[in-house]
Amino acid sequence: MNLHTELLDHITARFGERLQGAPQLTQDALTLSLDNGVQLTIRYAATDAYSLRWTCQAGGKPVEMGIDTAPTHPTVATRPNHLHLADGRAVADPLTRTDASPADNLSALIEALLRDPQLDFPQP
Repeated sequence: MNLHTELLDHITARFGERLQGAPQLTQDALTLSLDNGVQLTIRYAATDAYSLRWTCQAGGKPVEMGIDTAPTHPTVATRPNHLHLADGRAVADPLTRTDASPADNLSALIEALLRDPQLDFPQP
């Protein structure tokens, strides 16, 4: 069983009632829709190497945000993980940790996205 399959099982068990349709498992990603309109794409290369991207609507406009561990923002306090805001800024990641399990990180993110898809960072 690969990591994406394990995460699919975890998400279905924990958040099944909040999913809009069936999640899609592809070769390198897991995509799902939440019942609040968030579209989430999950990519885990390793437990500490991930990309979590989502889109939602705000004010009638699409908003794209994401968390990843690419080592491209060395000044961010949570490096290597960081949050990409809709305005293009990269800031400290308030939700995931590279030493946490993928299931725990994903649960923290989905819970936060269900509360506020922009994670309390308003669209510019």
